[in-house]
Amino acid sequence: MRERFLNPYTDFGFKKIFGEEINKDLLIDSPLV
Repeated sequence: MRERFLNPYTDFGFKKIFGEEINKDLLIDSPLV
């Protein structure tokens, strides 16, 4: 069974979430960085 959410700790999930222009502000405020 595949995960239904994107894991931001994986390379694919990180790029998918933060690679989009809309989410640039989210990346700046993210505690992951």
